[in-house]
Amino acid sequence: MHYNDTEIVVKRSSKKRSRDGFRSGLTPSCKRTSSTGGQCQLGATKIKEYIEATPEGKTLEYCSDNEDLFGDYDSILGDSSFMAKLDDAEQYMGQLNNNSTRQSLKDHKPKHAPSKTGTHVTMEGLTDSILAGCLEDESFPDLPSSQIEFHQKVCENETAKCQSLDGGHTSTPLVKMTREVSAPDGINSEEAPRPAPKARRSMANAIKKAMLGNAATPSSSAAKIAQQQKEMLVTEEINIAVQTMQSVSTETDLGPFFGLPSKVKDLIGRLKGIQDLYEWQKTCLTLESVEQRRNLIYSLPTSGGKTLVAEILIFKEILCRKKDVLFILPYVSLVQEKVRGLASFGLELDFLVEEYAGSKGKFPPIKRRHKNSLYITTIEKGHSLVNSLIETARLDSVGLVVVDELHMLGDGSRGAVLEMTLAKVLHVSQSTQIIGMSATLGNVGDLQRFLKAENYSNDFRPVQLKEYVKLKDTIYEVDSKEEHCLKFSRLLNFKYSNSLKKMDPDHIVALVTEVIPSQSCLVFCPTKKNCENLAGMICKYLARDFLQHKGAEKATLLKELRECGNGVMCPVLKNTVPFGLAYHHSGLTSDERRLVEEAYSAGVLCLLTCTSTLAAGINLPARRVVLRSPYIGADFLKRSQYKQMVGRAGRAGIDSMGESILVLQEKDKAMAEKLLSAPMEKCYSNLLHDGGKGLLSLILSLIGLNVAQTLGQLREFLSGTLLGVQQAQISPERSLSDMAAQSVETLREKGLITFSADDVDSSVLLITKLGRASYKGSVDLTYSSVLYRDLSKGLEGLLLNSFLHLVYLVTPYDMVSQCKPDWMIYFRQFTLLSVSEQKICATIGVPESFVARKAAGQTVKKSQAVDPEVAGRLYLALVLHALLKETDLWSVSERFQLTRGFTQTLLSSSSAFCSCALHFAEELEEFWPFKALLSELTRRLTYCVQAELIPLMEVAGVMEARAKQLYNAGYKTLAHLANADPSDLVQSIENLFKRQASQIVASAKMLLQEKAEALQEEVDDLLTKPTDLPSVGS
Repeated sequence: MHYNDTEIVVKRSSKKRSRDGFRSGLTPSCKRTSSTGGQCQLGATKIKEYIEATPEGKTLEYCSDNEDLFGDYDSILGDSSFMAKLDDAEQYMGQLNNNSTRQSLKDHKPKHAPSKTGTHVTMEGLTDSILAGCLEDESFPDLPSSQIEFHQKVCENETAKCQSLDGGHTSTPLVKMTREVSAPDGINSEEAPRPAPKARRSMANAIKKAMLGNAATPSSSAAKIAQQQKEMLVTEEINIAVQTMQSVSTETDLGPFFGLPSKVKDLIGRLKGIQDLYEWQKTCLTLESVEQRRNLIYSLPTSGGKTLVAEILIFKEILCRKKDVLFILPYVSLVQEKVRGLASFGLELDFLVEEYAGSKGKFPPIKRRHKNSLYITTIEKGHSLVNSLIETARLDSVGLVVVDELHMLGDGSRGAVLEMTLAKVLHVSQSTQIIGMSATLGNVGDLQRFLKAENYSNDFRPVQLKEYVKLKDTIYEVDSKEEHCLKFSRLLNFKYSNSLKKMDPDHIVALVTEVIPSQSCLVFCPTKKNCENLAGMICKYLARDFLQHKGAEKATLLKELRECGNGVMCPVLKNTVPFGLAYHHSGLTSDERRLVEEAYSAGVLCLLTCTSTLAAGINLPARRVVLRSPYIGADFLKRSQYKQMVGRAGRAGIDSMGESILVLQEKDKAMAEKLLSAPMEKCYSNLLHDGGKGLLSLILSLIGLNVAQTLGQLREFLSGTLLGVQQAQISPERSLSDMAAQSVETLREKGLITFSADDVDSSVLLITKLGRASYKGSVDLTYSSVLYRDLSKGLEGLLLNSFLHLVYLVTPYDMVSQCKPDWMIYFRQFTLLSVSEQKICATIGVPESFVARKAAGQTVKKSQAVDPEVAGRLYLALVLHALLKETDLWSVSERFQLTRGFTQTLLSSSSAFCSCALHFAEELEEFWPFKALLSELTRRLTYCVQAELIPLMEVAGVMEARAKQLYNAGYKTLAHLANADPSDLVQSIENLFKRQASQIVASAKMLLQEKAEALQEEVDDLLTKPTDLPSVGS
């Protein structure tokens, strides 16, 4: 080949092509060959060129690097004189080798040395060549166009990158093969001798052999076909390589702790007290599915350490991939606990922890420029959050979704909401990974198909669990090898008096006194009332020595319980706490529940009588767990419920063993045997639960979010849900198409959607304003039209001289059936209202005359009858109105003869529904006055305390009683709390432990940081130059 009268000899390396070149850009940085000098290393296989000028008349040589992009395809073979030139080149190289060996250091600078400065000498004896210059003006006629284009792009990228890294000089970037030669001391690197090139095998013979094989090519047409096939093959390989590079995670390896820095491991040890992981946790974290970011379901027994694995994966997603994470938990209490626990990690590792529970949370979330967020949500709030991210095309910013208690997919309406959330994530974002933690299920395969996930299961427990059954005065060990699953263990050895036998025929006192007070015990009861009665009964028969155990701490606990009730205290707790006992169920206020849980965790309380909700909520393990009865209410236990309760037995790091005892009556023995030997329950879709409400809500939101706008698209989406996987089992008589068509027609009848044409099958489905307000407000479709009617009627005569009218509008519809009005109390409270407030009641539709007649027991004429739903809802509104005026939950509960637990539930439900009504009103222009009004009312209902305490109660886990303590101690603002010393808090606040104080301070700092970040984002938005700014002449 000739170029400007200069002959070019091309010498091909005989070395085997290295595969490392392709891997180099994708392997961790610690495993890559370090770049030296001008060496430039890219992620894919590269063409490496050397450009060098040579005096006229000299033969130039070009030796390719060890990487050959197109394998054995080489258009240079088309040159008929190529073999002769190759022989000349080899002879020339031999002479050059001999000459370079004999030359001295002083006069070694060959005439054909490059004239450029900054050229690097390599171990391969390669010098810069003019081949690249030749390629700039001359094309490869025999190469396919796709290869020429790819080659040019690689050259351009190579040149640009090398110039940027080496100040504009180019050098041969030989991966793992090339390095600079150090010149001896005192010798200029430009004058340093070139070491003798390595002996090379003759290329001539190899190429001759290949050409002989090529001589058998049938014809020119066949060669042309072969060339086209070659072009197609290479093009396909290039496309696959590009796709592979794009799909490979951009995850950065930050350290030795599963890709995370050692700081994370140190934080886990310091904040959680965990110094090492269990073997199953290490195995799970190094699964191929985890490392390649495939969806995963992992199942272990309760207390096996599932959550820690999820948290490590969360840290990895935020720190290594710089993505946001959505963490879905089943209960508000768990969300608050997790926010408190992870706030310290967020502060140390520089990410935000945002709470989405109750009325808290912003939709869509604030878009952060400089930090990533961990959204910790309830099931309902998680669904609303995903909807808002889809609507704003930001779902791809969430790299990971973690679901705790994944088996709750089978839990009624909440399971339906969880299924909707996950189905939307799967359909809309291909890059978002889903990790599900679940109890052991009988049909986990269905969940795998739904989530396109792999499964990892293990039966590991950190503490051995032994299960027992008590029948009469005999204890049997549960043994699956036995015929009836029961094996005799021992007889109860406890002397009972006659009176005690009558009071405690099931020997509960004997069972609990074997472990308390030195160790802890949980007793699960079928009803809330049974919890209180049992706690009182046990105390009557405990020795007086129990009063001395941690007496000072119990006295402090009693004082705090009295303070949180504004001087009033539950009589049951007043009697049981001195003995170290308490009850735990939904009838407690939030403050009481927090105090009881903290006291039990600290060992101040040694026994809790509780309902099954504790097993599914906050983690409170015990040495022994007693199941008072195999029932929850009137329903016999399910296998999963039983396993969840007995799983609380055994405290990791404290006990060597945990034990559970199920108390049975003779009549329940047969059912109990089935319970103990039964397989785990199966999890089924709940989209058809309660008349298909879930399916209707799903389809409405899909249309509103433009995810699916035709019947065909809806069918396609539904095929990817758990319902689609299980359709043959759940509803074999109806196909997904029938379900979709029927749901669409129902939504049209409700005025929530419309059709663009008469033919439904070919029509585009459009959402109405009411439909959009319903799905964005997360309003139950049963009540959406009722809410619209009530808000419209409210606008006609809205009275704002009192909160009563607004409170009535946001009183939850579904709470009415849970409370039957006491008409005497109703009338008494009605007469205490002001004239304007009584007028509000009449406007709503409940006049004083009606309430008076009901209170007197008189018959109400049909013409004067009032809708019982409206009357019941107004009764609950009066309760809420009294709470807003007095902020004393105890006194209001007593006045209306309601349990304080129900009043607490009413308050929290109202604040959540008020938030829903606010989002509902924001979508309907006619309801513009409600936007400001409901925003303030939501805030008041959420906290329902004196205004000065609200900033402190914004901190996760700080309830009214604790806020009062902090305020009285001088911590009056969020900034005070965020800058407090945990040690000072412990000294200032009674019954506050160091760990709790640290979590409060960390949560306050995180909340303060969130608010500051939000303000900074707003400032940045205001100061950012618009991208669509018009310019003159454009």
